[in-house]
Amino acid sequence: MYKTVITLIAVATMLTATACNSSGADKNHDEVTEKNEQSAQTEGRQEVLQENEQSKENTNHEEWTSLPEYNYIIEQIDNKEYNFQTVTDNEGKRVLLLIDKNGVEQYKTIFIKNTSRLKIIKLDGEGQIFNEILDKK
Repeated sequence: MYKTVITLIAVATMLTATACNSSGADKNHDEVTEKNEQSAQTEGRQEVLQENEQSKENTNHEEWTSLPEYNYIIEQIDNKEYNFQTVTDNEGKRVLLLIDKNGVEQYKTIFIKNTSRLKIIKLDGEGQIFNEILDKK
């Protein structure tokens, strides 16, 4: 009789422990699922941000040809295709980055508007390659 009671208590304890563990597993599964969903949302936001950043870059030079410094920039850089990206454009100065087809920043240009001074900096360590006041045409 005692053996039967002890066996029943042992079985009941094991069933209870198993049930508790499975509810804990469900809770852990729900937490993991929620974290995965949050991660997917974060990745989605990052992709949108990257698309917005890339939309600032422009290989169509028509937009840039109207800038007073454009021709001077083209004369100074190698004859390669670059994307222009505006970093700053305010009343005092305009800063542009020239990015190659691999997405590597190659040049930085700084145009001081009130003095018409243009500086072109090669970013691979060569440094400043142009620093002059532009002729007003």
